[in-house]
Amino acid sequence: MVNQKFRDLGVMTVLLRRMYSQRLPRIMMLKEKVDGGARLDHYDISYLEHILADTRSIQPTIERHPEYHQLAARVIGLYKAVIDQAVENERRT
Repeated sequence: MVNQKFRDLGVMTVLLRRMYSQRLPRIMMLKEKVDGGARLDHYDISYLEHILADTRSIQPTIERHPEYHQLAARVIGLYKAVIDQAVENERRT
C-alpha cells in the first residue's frame, strides 16, 4: 500500500506538471480556434484522441485520489467543450 501511494504521488506530480506546461496551453489554443469558428485539422484531432486514451489510462490513479476529482472534472469539461464546439463547426460547413 505504501509503495502504491508513492507511485501515485510520482504519477500525479508528473501529470500535473505536464498539464500546466503542455496540455493546458494546447487545449486553450484549441478552444480559441474552435470558438472562433475554425475546424480542427488532422493534427488537432490526433492530439485529442491521444489525450482521451491517456485519460483512460490514468483513470484508476485519479479514482484513488478524491482530492484530484474536481480538477480532473474541470479539465475533462474543457476538452468536452472543445470537442462539442468542433463538432458544431463541422456541421456548419
